[in-house]
Amino acid sequence: MPVITKISIQKKNKDRYNIFTDDGSGEAYSFSVDEDVLIKHGLKKGMELDEFLLSEIGYHDDIRKSYNDAIGYLSRRMRSEYEVRTFLKGKEVDEAIIQETIHKLYDYSFLNDEEFALAFVRTQMNTTDKGRGLIRRELKEKGISDELIEKALEQFSYEDELETAIKLCEKNLRKNTKESTRIAKQKLEQVLSRKGFYSDIIKEAISASAPEKEEDEELAALRHQAEKASRKYRALPEFEYRQKMKQALARKGFSFDLIDKVLREEE
Repeated sequence: MPVITKISIQKKNKDRYNIFTDDGSGEAYSFSVDEDVLIKHGLKKGMELDEFLLSEIGYHDDIRKSYNDAIGYLSRRMRSEYEVRTFLKGKEVDEAIIQETIHKLYDYSFLNDEEFALAFVRTQMNTTDKGRGLIRRELKEKGISDELIEKALEQFSYEDELETAIKLCEKNLRKNTKESTRIAKQKLEQVLSRKGFYSDIIKEAISASAPEKEEDEELAALRHQAEKASRKYRALPEFEYRQKMKQALARKGFSFDLIDKVLREEE
């Protein structure tokens, strides 16, 4: 059996030790271990190493390396258990080692999916314009259970979510001043839906932030759209021009009464 002949600290990593052994053919480097593994197995000069002990040392050192990698990954921000597992799988760590690493991380409170979900929701509430639906979906993608997701989302009250949706509406309305009321509202619905707001919030937010335009505002938007359409159809015969203009402006959400008014202005 090989016998440990020398133990030295690595120059670039002071927490790891190089183990040298002699199996009868002279001293040679054998393997390296983390300091915790060195202490756990009581490795010292003159100690004999059988196959079982070498296997145990290798197993525990793999856990320690995996744990250190996970700590480095967690040091940048909080992570869910699923994210840590995915990270370690990407480093080709064996499943048994990953499982032991996860247990160790929980033991030392470096992992806690409930705290992660609560913190994630608070961050999204305070720094983004996302609705509950999108936040729920993102937590699901991070491997958080439905029970923990719903518990975390209790922090996001209906009133707070509605306020976020209204602010998002007001921001987007400023971009759509040249649209008809109907099209502007349709675009708001699309934006709010993509951001994860549900129909009740969408309806109330649009009602609160996007009232019907006054006729002069609607006419101003219509004239803007009519000018754009006119450039496209002006070469057509008069009857066909008027038909194309009416169809194009109706698709933009304007009423036929206002369209006729603007076309008469052209004449």
